[in-house]
Amino acid sequence: MKALASFDVVYLHRDPVDFRKAINGLSVIVEQYMQLSPFNGALFVFCNKRRDKLKVLYWDSTGFCLWYKRLEKDKFKWPKKHRETTIQLSTEQMDWLLRGFDIAQLKPHQLLDFNTTC
Repeated sequence: MKALASFDVVYLHRDPVDFRKAINGLSVIVEQYMQLSPFNGALFVFCNKRRDKLKVLYWDSTGFCLWYKRLEKDKFKWPKKHRETTIQLSTEQMDWLLRGFDIAQLKPHQLLDFNTTC
C-alpha cells in the first residue's frame, strides 16, 4: 500500500455500505453516488453500519487496491450527522480517524490574515 501521506485528497462516504461489496461495487458508489472518478488518485473510505470496519479504495495507475481494517473492541468515530454525504478529509484527518479520534471535534487554530489594510 502507498503511504497515506502520498495521497492528495481523501473522500469519505458518510453513509454505511454493505461490506459484501468489493472493488467493483465500491467503484460504482464512487461514480454514481459520490459523483467522482475512482481513477483520480484519491482515497475513498467506506464504513459498515456497525462502524467497526473500514474499506479504503484507490487506483494506483495499474489497478485498484482495496484496504480493509476491522476493529476488535471499538468503533470508528464516524461523522454520521454531517450534512454532506461525501466528506473531503486531509491525510492528517484520515490518520486521526484510523487512530480512533473524532475528526469532527479536532479543529486547528483559526488562521489569521494580517495583510489587510486599515
